[in-house]
Amino acid sequence: MEDLVKLGRKFVQAMRKRRGITHIDEVYAENAQSVEAVVPPGRDVRIAKGRDAIKAKREDWVATHNIQKLEADGPYVHPPNRFGVRYKAEVTQKATGRQMTLREVAIYTVEDGMIAREEFFMMPK
Repeated sequence: MEDLVKLGRKFVQAMRKRRGITHIDEVYAENAQSVEAVVPPGRDVRIAKGRDAIKAKREDWVATHNIQKLEADGPYVHPPNRFGVRYKAEVTQKATGRQMTLREVAIYTVEDGMIAREEFFMMPK
C-alpha cells in the first residue's frame, strides 16, 4: 500500500502545481486509458487510449479554457491498486467567455506502479 499512497500523493501534488500535462510520462503507463463520464463537447470519443492521446486531451482542454482555480483533494486510497481524487475547478471557456465551476471525482487504477486507467465521474447540474 505504501507505493500506492506515494504515487497518489505525487499525482495530486502535480495536479495542484498544474503539471497535469508534464507529469503524464512519469506516472501513466504507455497504454493507459482515460475515460470521461460523457463525450466532452467538441470531441467525438469518450475514451482516450495511450499516453499521447491523454496528453492531447489535456492540451486541448488547456487551449480552450482559462483556469482561474484548480483544487485537487486526495488521494483517497483503495488498496491494493486504486486511488481517487476530488477536483473542483473554476474555468472560463475561451471561445464563449462562459464561466463555470466544475466538480468531478476521478478513480485511478494502478498496474506495475503506473496509472493504467482513469475514470471521471461528474457532478450533475
